Amino acid sequence: MKQPHALSRRAFLRHSTLLATAGATGLSRLGQINAYAQAAAPDYKALVCVFLLGGNDGHNLIVPLNGPQNAAFRAARGSLALPDQTAQLLAISARDGTPYGLNSGLAALHPLWAQGRLAAIANVGLLVRPTTRAQYLAASVGLPSNLFSHSDQTISMQAGDPNGSGGTGWAGRIADATRSLNAASTFPPAISVAGSALFCSGNIVQSTSLLPGNTLSADGFNTWPATATAARKQALQEILTFNSGLAMVQAANDVRADGIELNGLLSGLSATPFATAFPGTSIGNQLKQVAQVIQLRAATGMKRQVFFCAIGGFDTHSAQSWAQWDLLRQVGEGLAAFYHATAEMGVADQVTSFTASEFGRTLQPSGSGSDHGWGNHQLMLGGAVRGGELYGTFPDLALGGPDDTGTRGVLIPTTSLDQFGATIARWFGVDEATMPAVFPNLANFTVPNLGFMG
Repeated sequence: MKQPHALSRRAFLRHSTLLATAGATGLSRLGQINAYAQAAAPDYKALVCVFLLGGNDGHNLIVPLNGPQNAAFRAARGSLALPDQTAQLLAISARDGTPYGLNSGLAALHPLWAQGRLAAIANVGLLVRPTTRAQYLAASVGLPSNLFSHSDQTISMQAGDPNGSGGTGWAGRIADATRSLNAASTFPPAISVAGSALFCSGNIVQSTSLLPGNTLSADGFNTWPATATAARKQALQEILTFNSGLAMVQAANDVRADGIELNGLLSGLSATPFATAFPGTSIGNQLKQVAQVIQLRAATGMKRQVFFCAIGGFDTHSAQSWAQWDLLRQVGEGLAAFYHATAEMGVADQVTSFTASEFGRTLQPSGSGSDHGWGNHQLMLGGAVRGGELYGTFPDLALGGPDDTGTRGVLIPTTSLDQFGATIARWFGVDEATMPAVFPNLANFTVPNLGFMG
């Protein structure tokens, strides 16, 4: 539970309308950041969530290609079933040889499966405890609140709490649990490049927002002659360091000072651009900004960081096939570029990316689209991922079958978000004693580690 405290710059940003010149929200005081200009610690690790807003249809993300499963899939999917050709599905296989197909929109990621850098987690979702069809129908087991509601499930999935938010996100709690690893660094450990995100907010660590491509340059400081610019900067510095004794003014000045200091770091990145080309899409720009912040790890002294990116448009009630393909193309190209940039920086084994979404969709189509579902397939990417494998239990795809809540293919998750997140958290450095504070329902599941992280 958060403790009462005096007005901080974060509180100032939340409760006032005076936006800092820097254009960033929630920045912690950067302090003596140049003192950390040294080689990055070898144990640096970062988590990057790409949230697919609207409820991605996982059934057309990963398709079973073996006989009985494929037949059940096609019988249930009807007009939404993707053809079994390489033009529509990219062949992959689990380590036991079971064949699957990736949506062809993910062509940029496809080679990373064979390289052991890309994995899939089957039928993940919010659960209080393992749930059967009979228990669901009889309401004899606790169920997540407000299932199938976009707003509620977006909050719950980012919070890692099937009953709401509790005011924190599961990545924020991971950042809380590993904050000591960042030692004296005061650089923000949890950053969203997609606006304010509950996912990054902890009990101690606060979520910070950055705008992709914005170096936080202040207006009015590129005047001629150069002496006029220098005079303006000196005057602003004097204002920011003057102690007025007013808490709100001091909070505003601290945020402006943080922005100016971070501007110097972000502006310097243009001198060392990536050889990897990022796509000019929204998600591509977000992931490029994340890569640029990771590039600052030596200067900031950070050893653990979490990031949040997002792309919307996955609420595909109609015209799903092409719309989803194009969205997945953007995700695939962005994530592939990001992975190659981490390899370029020498941290591919230290950075793990993954997809998330508020829920899956119905297996049975609704016209040219699908309706809100529950369980969903997710992707894991990174050098530490034990790739080339599908983890968890792939669901039964029969309508009205053992994994269906009814008769439309609203699939009950066979893997909980707690299991999924805890597997990532262990790799990140969260110890077992702290895990219940990060994932309160984890004890309800007999397999707390899914094994997809090295």
